[in-house]
Amino acid sequence: MAKEVELEPPPEHSAKDYQDPPPAPLIDAEELIQWSFYRALIAEFIATLLFLYVTVLTVIGYKSQTDPNKPGVDECGGVGILGIAWAFGGMIFILVYCTAGISGELRDFHEPI
Repeated sequence: MAKEVELEPPPEHSAKDYQDPPPAPLIDAEELIQWSFYRALIAEFIATLLFLYVTVLTVIGYKSQTDPNKPGVDECGGVGILGIAWAFGGMIFILVYCTAGISGELRDFHEPI
């Protein structure tokens, strides 16, 4: 007793109700002369420096606060592993939030087609 299964032909694809934009070139020479390109480059550079500065200092501070060879070190005195994780996550959130409008991630969503 086998089940009889009727196979229906695949439905016909209807025409799109929108037009795909043409693919953007990987390197656009016209973009190199625009101020927005350099503004985005400066914003990303400063964001990367701030990210590295805060996160590396957090790790160094944790290491120096919990060093057992130093006299008078409290085991619970540092930020801990969770503090390091919060420093990394918080810096990523802040930097994306502050640089998204400058570096172009949000610009693409607001441009009319």
